[in-house]
Amino acid sequence: MLAALVVPGLGHVVAGEHIRGVLAGAGVLGLFFGGMFIGGIDVVDSREDAVWFYGQALVGPIALGVDWAHQNKFKVIDPVTKQVRSANPNEGRDPISGKAVAGGTPPNEKSLSKVNELGTLFGTVAGMLNLVVVLDAGFPSRDKPRKPKADAGATA
Repeated sequence: MLAALVVPGLGHVVAGEHIRGVLAGAGVLGLFFGGMFIGGIDVVDSREDAVWFYGQALVGPIALGVDWAHQNKFKVIDPVTKQVRSANPNEGRDPISGKAVAGGTPPNEKSLSKVNELGTLFGTVAGMLNLVVVLDAGFPSRDKPRKPKADAGATA
């Protein structure tokens, strides 16, 4: 289960179910990065969308790393309130201090409306799916694989 928490699908790979692990990991990471492709890096935001981030954090250290990069490399520090926020249009980010400076282009632009919501939803569903994958890796089915039944027409 610990391996599954670190990288989606790795728990199955460690347990010897290589194909299942690769497919599970591809599904979880495909949903997560698909959400970022749809809505941009701003869909993973622990400060502005904390409730949604709880679900996204279930993807593992990858989601935590994306959130760290978003908070520390893409957001700006407001010069008045000293709060971290998304940059406004025509506002840049000072590369040394991280403060908002007039002019330039923002390091990222928040996606609008439904696009942002869909990206956020994709990332959160990826986290929920990874929770199922982690539980499946930790508590595998006790049923033995069934043998396929012989074709009734083949036996005479």
